[in-house]
Amino acid sequence: MSSDIFIRASGISKCYQMYDAPVHRLWQSFFRTGKKFYKEFWALNNITFEVSKGQTFGVIGKNGSGKSTLLQIICGTLEATSGVIERAGKVAALLELGAGFNPEFTGRQNAILSGGIYGLSTADITERLPKIIEFAEIGEFIDRPVKTYSSGMFVRLAFAVIAHVDAEIMVIDEALAVGDAQFTQKCMRFLRDFKEIGTLIFVSHDTGAVRSLCDRAMWIDKGEMRAIGDAKSVSEKYLASLFNQTQKDDQLDRHAVQKVLGAREWKDQRRNLILNSRVRNDVQVFEFTPNIKSFGQGGVTLAEVVLLDGNNNPLSWVIGGEMVSLEISAKCTEAIRQPIVGFFVKDKLGQTLFGDNTYLTYMDSPPTASSGDALRAKFTFPIPILPVGDYSFDVAIADGTQMDHQQLMWAHDVLIVRSVSTSVSTGLVGIPMLDVQIEIDTDE
Repeated sequence: MSSDIFIRASGISKCYQMYDAPVHRLWQSFFRTGKKFYKEFWALNNITFEVSKGQTFGVIGKNGSGKSTLLQIICGTLEATSGVIERAGKVAALLELGAGFNPEFTGRQNAILSGGIYGLSTADITERLPKIIEFAEIGEFIDRPVKTYSSGMFVRLAFAVIAHVDAEIMVIDEALAVGDAQFTQKCMRFLRDFKEIGTLIFVSHDTGAVRSLCDRAMWIDKGEMRAIGDAKSVSEKYLASLFNQTQKDDQLDRHAVQKVLGAREWKDQRRNLILNSRVRNDVQVFEFTPNIKSFGQGGVTLAEVVLLDGNNNPLSWVIGGEMVSLEISAKCTEAIRQPIVGFFVKDKLGQTLFGDNTYLTYMDSPPTASSGDALRAKFTFPIPILPVGDYSFDVAIADGTQMDHQQLMWAHDVLIVRSVSTSVSTGLVGIPMLDVQIEIDTDE
């Protein structure tokens, strides 16, 4: 295996024998050939991929898709039915809650035991144990049997251990999702730092977390690999699958997009602002283009997406904090009983910053659209103060209610904006401050 490849999976398959009754297992032991007293369930079927040194690789898919089975094979705790898995480097894993812990032992004893399993010497364990306990933040529970722990405490202790064993490959399953928000954020900060020195395999239902954390990703569905590639495109394909869409030629379906609105005079809002502000949030708005990726059941054709000022003039530039309107125009090719139009704003990593839809406003008196009607939705809001970087708008149109609807069209990245200067010092976005004060009382 190449020195640049840390994990290589070649044709990994896993089959479980499902018996209707315990006695059938005994019968099978006497009839090793011929009749089968079991049914075969293939949890994985011919999974092949590589993870390079220093890469963060995401695995995404619904429950029961085979993700956890694959991770157990990668870690060596489960043997594949067929195929080869190759690893280069020490692997530390956070898989099932409490895996590897003795429920009768205390947290301290389990931390010492786990450190030894990961190859740490007695001296190393003694030196690192205080740091493990400090990271876990479970207080006096460290000296209580882990059978008394909550699921969150299990995660705290297990993650604290694998964070201090000098692993070269770290495997994180969805067990991390049961931790409280504060500790989860602490773990995510650690993982971002670990990315700089190690190789990470990360499993999550959260497409935003996968896009934010991972370089590449793989989508598994019913044991089959459906897509592999950059995290953003794979996450988009997985998102489309949640609405029961069929992918063709391993690419998202593209619905016809027509630009039907006439040209308007573009206005540059910078003309009306002070030009010498170094921290003013200048945001460039790129014109809507019909060449966009989308999915959905159809029945509606996206026409245009545009940001408008107070006079309904399209904006090519906007200042963070200014009031704008997002106008979404579409053409109905079929009748829509209860149209819902919505949008999301994402950063370059695919993290959703904010968004909204029309459902709540028209919940009591939903409009109806006929085939051939023009559908237009307008959202007016102050544009947030954005850190420097690129951002995109996703637009979706559905038919039904918030909880029960058919996705007619979901288009990715229909409108791109670029923040070229900003006053944001921290966080994903900033908001205008109505008032900021500082007072100093002198001691006379």
